[in-house]
Amino acid sequence: MATIRDVAERAGVSAGTVSNVLNRPSYVNDSTRAKVQAAMDELQFVPRQHARQYRPGRVKTIGVTLASLAHPFFVDIALGAEAYARERDVAVVFCNSSYDPQREEYNLDVLVQQRVQGVVMTPVDENNPRLESMLKRGVPVVFIDDISSDRPWCSLVTDNRAGGVMAGRHLAELGHTRLIFVDDPSSSHQVGERLAGFREGVAAVAPSATIEVISIGEFSTASGIAAGEVVAAMPADDRPTAALCANDLLAIGFLQSMTLHGIRVPEDVAVVGFDDLEAAAASAIPLTSVRQPRYELGARAMRLVLDEIEQGSAHKHEHQVLMPELIIRKSSGVSRNLPPT
Repeated sequence: MATIRDVAERAGVSAGTVSNVLNRPSYVNDSTRAKVQAAMDELQFVPRQHARQYRPGRVKTIGVTLASLAHPFFVDIALGAEAYARERDVAVVFCNSSYDPQREEYNLDVLVQQRVQGVVMTPVDENNPRLESMLKRGVPVVFIDDISSDRPWCSLVTDNRAGGVMAGRHLAELGHTRLIFVDDPSSSHQVGERLAGFREGVAAVAPSATIEVISIGEFSTASGIAAGEVVAAMPADDRPTAALCANDLLAIGFLQSMTLHGIRVPEDVAVVGFDDLEAAAASAIPLTSVRQPRYELGARAMRLVLDEIEQGSAHKHEHQVLMPELIIRKSSGVSRNLPPT
């Protein structure tokens, strides 16, 4: 069996450099890293990772890297993952990528250095090259995201299209035929699916209804306010009577803008969000929202990564799709300006 020294000799580098490629890849330049990787492939070198991971008495440690801990959605996922890990006496290392692919790459390097036995992640970049090194080292990775079913990892995702359908049917059944979708559908696959489902749900009830897209660059309250400014500037007779915002932060900002401009919710404009964050029910006008099972996503992801660690080669990858739920509150009540359905 090839050793680190054998790889170093084949690649023409020191054993320390090989060790850095395995444990601190960001410390090694791309060309050297490629030479070392080629040598490992030629020699069929397998790091003795399992021997380090399963020494008697060692506590398992799982890395959880999140797209943004500034967003309550990801915080709830983290809480679900941590609660399940605690039940299994497993330690957790949390990393915040702040929607930055380079920071995510750094975080994955940190987790390698910490010798975590597995990783749960809400990815910024599903194709991050560091993930391939995780795979070669035998470190299980579980995605909370919609990835291709042929990828060699487990994944979980909410059925975003179904959530869009629920919101669309709900608003169309209230009699709305002039609607908007707030967010840029090209910003992510999830947002695109929410819009597609929204169109489908509206069309099933009101085939002649129109849907305009107001593209906003960020999932933030400020962006929701900006979208509200666009709507408020429209002539009253041309304004949409209902809006689906692609997440709750956008919806809360949109609600705020409507209130500031004296546009009544839901009498003039009905508003629906997506996620059902805690703030949705607590907003000045309680927000109707498509609830994602955030806590359950985190807990299930932790269970999957621990199962893969324990089952080894016998593990079968799972791609789970969780159903959302429409939570109806005051912001989408029947508009007094519309005929009953």
